[in-house]
Amino acid sequence: MRKPVVPDLPESCDLLIVGSGAAGMAAAISARHHGLSSVIIEKSDVFGGSTAVSGGAIWVPGNPLAAAAGMTDSREAARTYIKGETGNLFNAELVDAFLDKGPEAIGFFHEKTALKLAHRAYSPDYHSDAEGATEGGRSLDADDYDGRKLGADLYRMRPPIADFTILGGMPLGRPDIFHFLRMARSVKSATYATKTVLRYLRDRVTHGRNTRLVMGAAVSGRLAETVFALGIPLCTGHELIGLARDETGRVTGAEVKGPKGLRRIAARHGVVLAAGGYPQNPAKRAETFDHVKRGLPHYSMSPGTGTGGAIAAAEAIGAAFVDTNANGGFWTPVSLLRNTDGSVRPFPHLFLDRAKPGVIAVGHDGQRFVNEASSYHDFVQGLIAKLLAEGQRSAWLVADHRAVRRYGLGAAHAFPARIGKHIASGYLKRDATLDGLARQCGIDPAALETTVRAFNAGAVRGEDAAFGKGATSYQRYLGDAENKPNPCLRPLEGPFYAIEIFPGDIGTSMGLDVTAEGRVKDRQGQPIPGLFACGNDINSIMSGAYPGPGITLGPALVFGYVIGQVAAQ
Repeated sequence: MRKPVVPDLPESCDLLIVGSGAAGMAAAISARHHGLSSVIIEKSDVFGGSTAVSGGAIWVPGNPLAAAAGMTDSREAARTYIKGETGNLFNAELVDAFLDKGPEAIGFFHEKTALKLAHRAYSPDYHSDAEGATEGGRSLDADDYDGRKLGADLYRMRPPIADFTILGGMPLGRPDIFHFLRMARSVKSATYATKTVLRYLRDRVTHGRNTRLVMGAAVSGRLAETVFALGIPLCTGHELIGLARDETGRVTGAEVKGPKGLRRIAARHGVVLAAGGYPQNPAKRAETFDHVKRGLPHYSMSPGTGTGGAIAAAEAIGAAFVDTNANGGFWTPVSLLRNTDGSVRPFPHLFLDRAKPGVIAVGHDGQRFVNEASSYHDFVQGLIAKLLAEGQRSAWLVADHRAVRRYGLGAAHAFPARIGKHIASGYLKRDATLDGLARQCGIDPAALETTVRAFNAGAVRGEDAAFGKGATSYQRYLGDAENKPNPCLRPLEGPFYAIEIFPGDIGTSMGLDVTAEGRVKDRQGQPIPGLFACGNDINSIMSGAYPGPGITLGPALVFGYVIGQVAAQ
């Protein structure tokens, strides 16, 4: 295999983009399309940011792909839905810009770049029973991508997170998950799984890694193909140190630290900050996450380089940071896997286990505290409230043997994967009885028995009187359609398993204050000339709410596209 080559940092360009996730690459591509020379710098030695290891969903209401398929949606319905989600934090300026430019941006990327997309005909918004919500069409996915098209640059792209893969590095896309979970019960699924594994094994022999890119990796790979085709330098291993301004206060370039030391690059049309927020900055999290202020643990799934350097550089020249969102991050519950050196790494419980029949969540007091089938963001809001009320630092997912082997539980994958190593490590607790399981976990045994008995009584009828698990189309969508009468409910029967869970995130929601054109505002509310931002470096247009799958990547692409237009004017 050819060794990838990192391009030298040019002395100047029209538009400098900081960050190589979806937002940064979108801005670079859009700017180049509108006549500007672009340069991307990336702090990490690999490009793709958190996009490359994400689920890859892109939420854009009224997008042209859904419309072409005959699906009906309206700008007014989407606006109503977002307004209901964000309440008195509704940011009309940014939401209106997103809804107005979203369809145009998606059309541009789908038609003019390698980012080929498909809409989800059925993928309910997270609060599918709310006014303005839809059952499908708003979420898009990138088509699977052949990473071999990137040549040697494939090895500069952020690889999949090992814990999310099987067979030592094979990631699973949405269709893959469907078939792999059913391969023991379906000839069609078994055939699909066999072909997919054989492709992966061939890739390992010939390329040393997977070349079939799925979900967020497909988004990154497809955008990167266009970046390279347009001749846009993507300089990995180059960190933003500070922003340069002229005598009028206009941002005209940046100080960058790279393999050749500290250098300055001039940017005639300005600088775009798209470096992914500050999820891996413990001090900033402690300032902006209320539960961290109050002593609760917190773990982020974002890449370790997401320390907020771009935000800090903007604040150093007077940029405004918004810290008033309902939630400081996009939450997900996580469990902790132990590394060989004794440290831990988080594993997210997004959608594969919690909503399934045979699974509940309880506190150390043995009581359920949340609808387990709610979105990961909503689940953690309930988890945080429980931990603060109970004075504990963690809670537990409890499941029975049938659920664990059929769907998996956290990093303990479904059959035929072996789970013995997770039991041996203590990550997965197991016991024949609820009493024994509770004593292993430090859960009140009598209370857990009572909770499961009450849950089972309703689950037989497909009812959850306590929290309504499986009550909405979104929740049922995440369940098991073969499970009747409710896809999310079934009585728990021994033997039993449990995994300890904590608050975590997949990114930060608070960030720089920007205009509808992506211009960064100063603390007096005025745009800073020559400074733009998009992606998770800006304050989320959802103001800390999480309305549906892809509400980070959707705005990232849209505002990256808008900035490319505006900077060229």
